[in-house]
Amino acid sequence: MKNRTDRKTRHVLKPWLYAGGCASLMAFSGAVVSQDASNAAASADDTSSPAIRQRLAEQDARIQAMHAQIDALQRQLAQQEADYRSLRHAVGMDVLSRQRGGNIAAGGSGAAALPMPSPDAAVDVQAAQQGAPAAPVGQAPAENSRPPEVAPIFQQPGVLTPRGKIVVEPTYQFGYSTADRVALVGYTIIPAILIGLIDVRQVRSTTQTAILTGRYGITNRMELEVRIPYVDTHTDTVSREVLTGSAENNVFGSSGKGLGDIEATLRYQINNGGADKAYYIGWFRFKSRTGKDPFEVVTDCVTRCVQNLTGTGLPVQQPTGTGFYTLQPGLTWLLPSDPVVFFGNFSYLYNLERHNVSENILLGGKQFLGNVKMGNEGDVSVGMGMALNDRASLSIGYDQTFIGRTTESGQKLPGSTKVWLGQLLIGGSYRYNDKQTLNVTLGVGVTRDTPDATVIVRVPMMF
Repeated sequence: MKNRTDRKTRHVLKPWLYAGGCASLMAFSGAVVSQDASNAAASADDTSSPAIRQRLAEQDARIQAMHAQIDALQRQLAQQEADYRSLRHAVGMDVLSRQRGGNIAAGGSGAAALPMPSPDAAVDVQAAQQGAPAAPVGQAPAENSRPPEVAPIFQQPGVLTPRGKIVVEPTYQFGYSTADRVALVGYTIIPAILIGLIDVRQVRSTTQTAILTGRYGITNRMELEVRIPYVDTHTDTVSREVLTGSAENNVFGSSGKGLGDIEATLRYQINNGGADKAYYIGWFRFKSRTGKDPFEVVTDCVTRCVQNLTGTGLPVQQPTGTGFYTLQPGLTWLLPSDPVVFFGNFSYLYNLERHNVSENILLGGKQFLGNVKMGNEGDVSVGMGMALNDRASLSIGYDQTFIGRTTESGQKLPGSTKVWLGQLLIGGSYRYNDKQTLNVTLGVGVTRDTPDATVIVRVPMMF
């Protein structure tokens, strides 16, 4: 009885599927053997007693019932095995096991937990031993060659436009700045006593700029950007007339609005970064002088100039451009370091020299200035961005700019000094959908010459 049961269960039993059934079969088989031994012993003592015969009949009935239960369990195991084979075929585990080598023996010494052997395991082992190439399973994930997106707080973006796509980005920029100027006209007897007059000026400037930016993806690693600004600026100067002995403050206001300096930028992604590996994007910017420059506006030198000296008057109309062609190479970098992204910019701005420049004087014609070269600029910025969820992100950064001295006909312009501009930037981004995003940036000046507050709102839209 026991040998027959073992032979059947070895044929269909799976270690993980039939553990419970095997235990039940062993228990029933042990009971049957015990009962057979008891019956044999009882028969040897006395087979003629009615009580013994009745007991033997009861034992025989129980044994028959156990045999019936064993047969039922065997049928149940056979049904479970058929269901198991059907499930393996439905999910493709047989194919998967053949592609992986079939079993641990085919997987080699490094295999630890391969799928269960299939009925064709012997064929798989033979194929593996003969060195047959295994078919690949699935498809490897594509390498992420694009930098991660963060809330932009600098002018230069980090993620380029995909090939053939167009991004239109309307932008509104608001800036407010104040400056105090104290001019001493006279001479001092001792450091505490001044013989002459003091010119105290407070300058408050408000600038609003509407910018339409378009970016086109030439390739997945190169894009072209064009920026068209429209500038509206107003400046109020509060001061007392110098050399007049006036005891009252006067306000001199001037405004200007119109097209600003159009810019074009070409960007190229140098490498493919990744986790803890920086992305580098090189770029080159060219700025025109399409806006009205400071040499075109009229300077009020009748009411604001000291005697007949030039260079101290204020413009009647504010310029909307810088008046110089500009070349600016730069490098942007992004370093993903989960859960944040570090980024920054290095750039150098070179202003081309203008020749034979003249200044327009109110009721005084033109004042010849010669060759004017505005100071060049070096810029370094660094920031950190973090995604709050799948739609919103937050960035914080700092921008430091150094401006050199302006020269006129090869000589340093009187009153021109080196200037350091520092600005703390905080930005947020919210993605409405795959095509449209809202970006808001707040800039706070940390040096005296930097605008006190700057607010930038961008809405990039991809087509």
